[in-house]
Amino acid sequence: MKIAGLQRTSLIDYPEHIATIVFTQGCNYRCPYCHNSSLIANSSQKSSYLSLEDFWNFIKKRRKLIDGVSITGGEPTLQPGLIDFIKEIKATGLKVKLDTNGSNPDILAELLAANLLDYIAMDIKSSLQSYSAVVGECNLDKVKKSIELIKSSKIDYEFRTTVVPTLHTEQDFKDIGELIAGAERYYIQNFRPINTLDKGLEELSSFPPDKLNKFKEIVSPYVVKVGIRN
Repeated sequence: MKIAGLQRTSLIDYPEHIATIVFTQGCNYRCPYCHNSSLIANSSQKSSYLSLEDFWNFIKKRRKLIDGVSITGGEPTLQPGLIDFIKEIKATGLKVKLDTNGSNPDILAELLAANLLDYIAMDIKSSLQSYSAVVGECNLDKVKKSIELIKSSKIDYEFRTTVVPTLHTEQDFKDIGELIAGAERYYIQNFRPINTLDKGLEELSSFPPDKLNKFKEIVSPYVVKVGIRN
């Protein structure tokens, strides 16, 4: 496991839980608005990572203060040791939330089959027609397979889209609604023009509230609950 860093405590990342956030190194997407761009490259320098020994020492000290661990990135499903890592977390009695871009459905299927996850948050980057314009090279069949795996699972989950003025249109949200139709939760997350991978996006303004509400209105017929996060 390449652990690039930790956030000791979060009250908002894992709904209704107090969680430590684990940031993994390496991502296979290149979203221009990414504000964790330092986590994209898959560095081979071991000195830049938190050791597993240090992680477990940290968890032992925090065990009475947290009830969950949120694993994010980067893209966690790229980590060869992810499944064993989660097994060890679950053995402590902590709940596990996994953030993913959905590009690795085989790992998701294995984790779900073993009952190793308690919550999944999957990013829906855009409509399928616009996906590659947002993330670069990708396999849309894998994205669709991940969506169906998550929807058919017995655990809590959410889908979410970070919305950017130059990348997303109203038509995208109609298409997203059709893509995730029947989902329990979907969140529209407003883009923050800070520390982005594409520095040109830092000159943009985020969508105004009325536009976010319009996107919500478009998706609402397809999903049980639609929310907005600023």
